[in-house]
Amino acid sequence: DCVSGDHYTTLLKKPAYISSRVLNRPCLCSRIFSFLDVVTLCRCAQVSRSWNVLALDGSNWQRIDLFDFQRDIEGRVVENISKRCGGFLRKLSLRGCLGVGDSALRTFSQNCRNIELLSLNGCTKITDSTCNSLSKFCPKLKHLDLASCTSITNLSLKALSEGCPLLEQLNISWCDQVTKDGVQALVRCCPGLKGLFLKGCTQLEDEALKHIGAHCPELVTLNLQTCSQITDEGLITICRGCHHLRSLCVSGCANITDAILHALGQNCPRIRILEVARCSQLTDVGFTTLARVSGITDGTLIQLSIHCPRLQVLSLSHCELITDDGIRHLGSGPCAHDRLEVIELDNCPLITDASLEHLKSCHSLDRIELYDCQQITRAGIKRLRTHLPNIKVHAYFAPVTPPPSVGGSRQRFCRCCILL
Repeated sequence: DCVSGDHYTTLLKKPAYISSRVLNRPCLCSRIFSFLDVVTLCRCAQVSRSWNVLALDGSNWQRIDLFDFQRDIEGRVVENISKRCGGFLRKLSLRGCLGVGDSALRTFSQNCRNIELLSLNGCTKITDSTCNSLSKFCPKLKHLDLASCTSITNLSLKALSEGCPLLEQLNISWCDQVTKDGVQALVRCCPGLKGLFLKGCTQLEDEALKHIGAHCPELVTLNLQTCSQITDEGLITICRGCHHLRSLCVSGCANITDAILHALGQNCPRIRILEVARCSQLTDVGFTTLARVSGITDGTLIQLSIHCPRLQVLSLSHCELITDDGIRHLGSGPCAHDRLEVIELDNCPLITDASLEHLKSCHSLDRIELYDCQQITRAGIKRLRTHLPNIKVHAYFAPVTPPPSVGGSRQRFCRCCILL
């Protein structure tokens, strides 16, 4: 094996035939090798001495993921990789490598000081000593995954805060020894944090969230799944301090109530993913509030029309600020002609027949929802259906909720749609 001895021998097979002209042009070979994965590089290293030199050049080993290659490696393999790659290595995944410990990672840290992304997910042998090494030698570290490294404590977070100020994403899920003291030390010195994964950190309380809300204005993703001690108080602080938040997971946090949904709607207009499984105190009232105060405007539709050419289904129900102008941009966007199939505009009071005119060019449009859109008329729907004869239009026209149909359930289609 070209890296560590006998561990990869079974993976090394003779590569496919390559022209002798290529064999004799080192610059071209080096360029080709830069696109190869770890396995292929190791195979190429067996062809000849010249290929061995080119394949094992550190510049070809800037990104290494051993998860799908070989997970039962020993620490000496990591040490040899670090010596071979040196300052070239930027990204390394040792996810699931149970045999790698602190000693190997200390050697790695000393040799690979330009590392930016490091995954140690499931490397259960490592302790706070590894984070001390990273702190001393790897100041450019931006993404660090320590999930399921259960020996990690507050000392690791304090060390990272001192030596890795560029840290943007940290995963310490299931590191259940971490408390508010570690979180406080981390966020005070790493203001650029954008992603925090704290799933299963059962000792965290509202005090930890208050530190995050106060010091992480750039936070985009936060995972607090099964952090059972947190309440509305801590999460409201997050909402007020982290206005860029797009993804929040609080599944299994049974103490939270509708108050957090209201806080999200008022303070986090960019929220896109919200996971609240097993949060039994949340109700329809809270979600209705979240939908109504989410702040979606025509500006959002303009961005969607520009940047989402493959958009197929769009729900804008209860987005009370959008107007015909926003629908105009959407109708003229790249998704409109061939992609958009469903658009829901329930309870959008500013939408008029003009929006239906703008949607005539959406040739793939199969269904449109218009419940409680009081400025939409039967005439407008008729004109739309002359261009899109197969479209399903769901609406009703009444100043109040129409009477229930026979059988007691609410009528789902307006008389206008039936006639049309």
